Amino acid sequence: MSDPEEEDSGVLVGGDAYGGVQVGPRRQSRASKGARKRRRKLLLAGALSGVVLAGAGASWAAPNLAAGAISEVDAGVAGSEARGAMNILVVGVDKRDNLTRRQQNMLKLGRETGNRTDTMMVVHLSEDHSKLTVVSLPRDTWTTIPGNGQHKINSAYQFGGAKLAVRTVQNATGLTINHYVEVNVLGFIDVVDTIGGVSVCTPVAINDPKTALALQPGTYELDGIKALSYARTRATARSDLDRIDRQQQVISALLDRALSGGVLGNPVRLTGLVNSVLKTVTVDSALSEDLLGLAGQLKDVSTDDVSFATVPLSDPDYTSPTGESAVLWDKEGARDLFRRIAADEELTPKPSATPKATPKATAPALTVPPERIAVQVLNGTGITGRGAATKADLIKAGFRVPGTPGNTARTDYKETVVRYGAGREDSARTVAAALPGADLRQVDDLGDRIEVIVGKKYPGAKKVTVKEAAPKPDPTATPTTKTATQNICKK
Repeated sequence: MSDPEEEDSGVLVGGDAYGGVQVGPRRQSRASKGARKRRRKLLLAGALSGVVLAGAGASWAAPNLAAGAISEVDAGVAGSEARGAMNILVVGVDKRDNLTRRQQNMLKLGRETGNRTDTMMVVHLSEDHSKLTVVSLPRDTWTTIPGNGQHKINSAYQFGGAKLAVRTVQNATGLTINHYVEVNVLGFIDVVDTIGGVSVCTPVAINDPKTALALQPGTYELDGIKALSYARTRATARSDLDRIDRQQQVISALLDRALSGGVLGNPVRLTGLVNSVLKTVTVDSALSEDLLGLAGQLKDVSTDDVSFATVPLSDPDYTSPTGESAVLWDKEGARDLFRRIAADEELTPKPSATPKATPKATAPALTVPPERIAVQVLNGTGITGRGAATKADLIKAGFRVPGTPGNTARTDYKETVVRYGAGREDSARTVAAALPGADLRQVDDLGDRIEVIVGKKYPGAKKVTVKEAAPKPDPTATPTTKTATQNICKK
């Protein structure tokens, strides 16, 4: 969702709108005997086709065409045949006009009125309508908005509504957008509460005063308001890129919970879910007519069949000519990603059906050379001069040993110990290799330091040869893919 304290309150393209709908022949209304079966299929499809989450929101487009409950919009899309691959642009819109002051305060949304796009995602349905690929478009993507010059992609909707959003995404991705789904992300709260909350797991602490969210690393059951805050927050190291991961995780949790018997087998929750969805969804005219048939085609789709991907970036910290913080796509990587999507290629590799033989355990190769490692020496023997001698040996072996060796409180160390802080294992392995027989121990309160505690069995230091590993690829420069099943928190 748009963060109220940000200046750029346009399309908040986070990477968090999920939809997967398929168009099929429209079915005629039948007797009430088949109504329950149809509603199950609709909900299954809706859970995969209208789920929209972006910094803030998700929803299922579970249609009730007979009641004419779904709003329509002219989005200028290409439409589609009953069968065949198709692309759906899903946009989450932050509409606050009808909120009371109390609701605005409770949700930490600010008091601005008007519509803001809070999410943009392209949902690709495979040709046989058995797979869904959801591509999150970063909200701060710097691109060309037709007729408006260079702006963040999240400005397209604000400048020209659904039609301009569709044109902008088509130009940026090279994909033909067949259908359009717009969701008021604030309806996400009701959807989450209706299905009984969602389970999320954060690997890092989150402390965000803007959304009043404070979580330590761990797994949590969240209600609608907390889930909205979890999906909106950018109060972690990678900001919006982390938020994309959280939004995809929440969407996966929603799908898992919605597709469970606890919702499908509970008439009260099922009815509440459908009603919540109908209040929030707007689609293009062609989709509103064919959504019922499309929904039925998705009845067998599971969380294994839903994949999430992110656009590869060349510069996640780009400063635009106007001074705005933005991101640039990796042109070649993005072009290849969308080419593969257009060709209906599988993005998530399947595990091999034949288990491979387990290789023999071998020690990891050394990757950090001695000249790049600074070591502190401590004498753990009580023998005068042992620390200074060890320092001299390590310097000869190529290590950097600043400062004067110290002494440990204990003087009964038998084995030499290499201690290291979190994140320094690669460097510590090089040190241990130079001290045959030394014990290797991680000590979290060492920070980024590496210590050698000299023991009475100190073997002396030897030179080691290190073949530096090839530079790791920038994770933002390659598309990452996960299935919804992989995103679900393991209990």
